[in-house]
Amino acid sequence: MTLLLSSYQALALLAAKAKGKDKALSTADLGCSKAWPALSEEGVTFEGYAEVPWHTVEFLARQEQKVFLVEGDMVEAVNVFSETTRWVRSLAATKGAPTVLVSGKPMHRMKDFDPWEASKASVKALGPVRGRVLDTATGLGYTAIMEARAAREVVTIELDPAGIEIARLNPWSKELFTNPKITQVIGDSAEVVAKLPSSHFEAALHDPPTVPLAGALYGEAFYRDLLRVLMRNGRLFHYCGDPNSGLGAKVTEGVIKRLAQAGFSTVRRVPEAFGVTAVAKK
Repeated sequence: MTLLLSSYQALALLAAKAKGKDKALSTADLGCSKAWPALSEEGVTFEGYAEVPWHTVEFLARQEQKVFLVEGDMVEAVNVFSETTRWVRSLAATKGAPTVLVSGKPMHRMKDFDPWEASKASVKALGPVRGRVLDTATGLGYTAIMEARAAREVVTIELDPAGIEIARLNPWSKELFTNPKITQVIGDSAEVVAKLPSSHFEAALHDPPTVPLAGALYGEAFYRDLLRVLMRNGRLFHYCGDPNSGLGAKVTEGVIKRLAQAGFSTVRRVPEAFGVTAVAKK
């Protein structure tokens, strides 16, 4: 087992120490489960792990957002350099489930939501999930996990093997690797979707990286392929970003225009999920 800690846990442990407590409510896996580590003058001991000295806890408390693998006084930030994309992916802490930073940019909505709740909002916007679902950008796998709890099959696509590697280090991503209804595909979504059979999916959730990182996934040609692989009346949810921000509003306008040009109908804004929905009327 690997002990994963961030500043959120470290600050809470230091607060418990300041109150003279000998135990504290905490977590060894970023909130997936709860733990009651023992506090002593020397440090903190989670059951099954080596004691973490207080100087290590104090160091962690100063490291905003970062997630660390911890073994005693040895700490290592959870990040992976990709030989495929040349991007650095880092696991980043929140008050809830972690997100991932790709070249320093968060891949989940974070304001007023933790990434798990934000992913839940995207899946809810997609509507009732059943049958086959296409998930175009795996990331940490949160949407694929949620979809697979109701769908017959989820096909999820990840461009970068390093993305899968960092997901394996994230306790919240466990079901991505244990649920047999999830099929993982490594490759460029634009190329993978072009080769998928027509009218194969009942729904698709498209949550691409930002436009500078994945411009082709916002293009009309890609949207035509999404339309093709969806069944008649198949549903699409497209994450666009904060509609109240200048960039998010601009991206949303462009997405709505190109989805309509590609042949989607009933294109509607879903501001609470930071995206739009559309229907494959064909």
